[in-house]
Amino acid sequence: MTRKKPWNRVNLPVYSVASKAGNKFNLHICTYATAVSMHPKRFMVCIYKGTQTLENILNHPEFVLQVMDASQFKLVNLLGKKSGRKTDKVGLLEKRLELIEWRGFKILANCLAVLLLQVVHQFDGGDHICFLCEVKGWKNLNEGIALDLDELRKQGIVSI
Repeated sequence: MTRKKPWNRVNLPVYSVASKAGNKFNLHICTYATAVSMHPKRFMVCIYKGTQTLENILNHPEFVLQVMDASQFKLVNLLGKKSGRKTDKVGLLEKRLELIEWRGFKILANCLAVLLLQVVHQFDGGDHICFLCEVKGWKNLNEGIALDLDELRKQGIVSI
């Protein structure tokens, strides 16, 4: 019998969130995201409290949800385990030529797809703030296989 808790038995996709406040950009890892409505197309995205991304979204309630490619697993340590308050993630990725611009945001050049989201409603979800968002635009960028938690487990990045 598995020792995993029920919520860790499901293999979730790994996204990156690109946010901005003024001319300050940040990227963040997110697994708590899902489509919740077809018409209008809406997503629920939950952002961990105390992060630069949360501060950015509270000040600029539009952001980009990026579907990461499986080959991008090495970015998780930078985007998810480093604080945007202490680390210039965007600067590091720009030096490595891993970012492009899309609709005024700096996004990962090699991600599979992007969704431009506008916050419709927010509420406290515990250690995360939950944002109900309307999809304002989207684009498929690259072919590939989506990054998921099983790949992060296989790479030893997460143990859940």
